[in-house]
Amino acid sequence: MAFRDLSPEDKQTILQHLEDLRKALIISIIAIIVAAVASFSFNEQILAIITSPLTSLDENLVVTGVTEAFFVKLKLAFLSGFIIASPIVLWSFWSFFKPALYPSERKYIYVLLPVSMLLFAGGVLFSYFGILHLVLKFFIYIAGDTLETMFKVDQYVAFVLAFTIPFGIVFELPVVVYFLTIIGVIRYEMLAHNRKYALLIIVILAAALTPGPDPVSQMMMAGPVYLLFEISIWISKWAGRKKRAAREAEENNGENNGESDDVK
Repeated sequence: MAFRDLSPEDKQTILQHLEDLRKALIISIIAIIVAAVASFSFNEQILAIITSPLTSLDENLVVTGVTEAFFVKLKLAFLSGFIIASPIVLWSFWSFFKPALYPSERKYIYVLLPVSMLLFAGGVLFSYFGILHLVLKFFIYIAGDTLETMFKVDQYVAFVLAFTIPFGIVFELPVVVYFLTIIGVIRYEMLAHNRKYALLIIVILAAALTPGPDPVSQMMMAGPVYLLFEISIWISKWAGRKKRAAREAEENNGENNGESDDVK
C-alpha cells in the first residue's frame, strides 16, 4: 500500500514515528560529537593506552604521512566519544522503541542489554590485557634480530581495534544462546550433546587467531571461550525450564478458564 493511500490518521502516526526517530538520531549524533570533541583534548592519554602493549615491549610507533597522526587521534576521539555517549544513545533509541514493546518484552531488554554490554566490555578488556601483548610479542619475535621493526601508528591502531572487538562479540555467546533458547531455535540437549564438536571448533579458532609459537597463548583464548560455552549450556537449560513453566502456566490458566465457563 502506497503512502498516499493511507488514511490521515495512519499518515499522522507514521510521520510522528519518523519525527521521533529523527529526534533520537539528532540527540545521539550531538552527544557523540560533544563527547568526541571533549575526548580530543585527551588524545595523548588515549593513544598512550592503545599503544601501551607495544611500548611495554620497547617498541615505538612511526608516522609516515603528513595527516596520519591527526586522523588516528581523530578516529580514537570519535571512538572514545561514542563509548562515553553510549548511555545517551541507548536512552534516546530506547525512548523510541519502548512504546512499541509489550511489558514482557521490555523486561527482557532491561536484563539482556546491561548483560550484553558487560560481556562485550569483558571480551574487549580480556583480549587487550590478556592476549594482545602475547600476539605482538610473537610478531616481534618472528621479525628476528636481522630486521628492524617499525610499526605505523594507523596500521597499529586498526590492528588493535580489529583484534579486540571480535573478542567482545564472541563474549556475547551466553546472551545469544539464551535468546535462541527462548524463541525455540536451540535446546539444552543439543548443546550438551555437541560439546566435543564445539571444543574442536573453539581450539581451531584459537589456533588461527592467536599465532603464538606455544600452546599457552592459544589456551588463553580457547579456555575462556569454552567456559562461556559451558555457561551457555546451563543458561539454555535454565531458559528452557523457564519457557516450559510459562507454557504450562498458560495451559493451566486456559483450562481453569474453560472450567469456569462450563460452571457458568
